[in-house]
Amino acid sequence: MNQGLIPSRYAKALFEYASEHDCDKLVFERMQALSEAFASEPSLVKAVRNPYVSRRDKIQLLTTASGSTEGDSAMTRFMELLADNNRLDMARDIALAYLKIYRREHNICLVTVTSAAPMAEAEEKRLKQLIQRHLGSAAMEYNHLINPDLIGGFQVFIDNEKLDASVANELKQLRLKLLN
Repeated sequence: MNQGLIPSRYAKALFEYASEHDCDKLVFERMQALSEAFASEPSLVKAVRNPYVSRRDKIQLLTTASGSTEGDSAMTRFMELLADNNRLDMARDIALAYLKIYRREHNICLVTVTSAAPMAEAEEKRLKQLIQRHLGSAAMEYNHLINPDLIGGFQVFIDNEKLDASVANELKQLRLKLLN
């Protein structure tokens, strides 16, 4: 089976379960935390894939990484299901697939703005307003990153769309024109 298909199916099943039990937002927050934990701690992947780490420890590790508490039965039961089916190593991919499903179902767009330097508060507010106008009725999940390699300007990523208004891009375009 396709590695992308399996996580999508588990994520869809989890979303349906969470929606039925009215805890889809809580699971979304837990999956965000789990996704961020995998991104910030590469050794988490190694621990989950390690055959010498016990099943119970892996479940505990992933449950803790997601920020779940004792009373959070949906996440604990889901991690146990993954363990029963030998899918704990797919937890990151399942979390990302769940986030995508949740955003699509709740009309939320993931917006990432990358600038060369921190933006002034007024500029960032104006940019957020322009993006919101572009999104219409969709909600916005906003992230702002700094990348000095852009030299100046900014890039806006809205789901799969990209607007590149960076100086680095302008220089690249100029260089290509000069070469032709």
